[in-house]
Amino acid sequence: MLKGFLNFIREKGVVGLAVGFLMGGAISKVVAAFVNDIINPILSLVLGRGGGLKNAALDLGVSKIMWGDMLAVLIDFIVIALVVYFGVKFLKLDKIDKKKQ
Repeated sequence: MLKGFLNFIREKGVVGLAVGFLMGGAISKVVAAFVNDIINPILSLVLGRGGGLKNAALDLGVSKIMWGDMLAVLIDFIVIALVVYFGVKFLKLDKIDKKKQ
């Protein structure tokens, strides 16, 4: 019975999903701080936005398009995805899951 359960876990990729979820949650605060404290100030200087990248917006009448905030969130996502991908590859956690025969 236990063998069947372990095979189910390995065949369905549950371990990979759990690792990805835990790694993403654990590293997200570090990456957010890196993006907010290092990358965003550099980008705001390059783009000429003294108030910070997250505050960059395009005013269209009464509407405001917050393109700076969207760019910051996109950078956050890309950095987290890269860290998790290379972390899983480096630790060889992608070899844990067994392919279904």
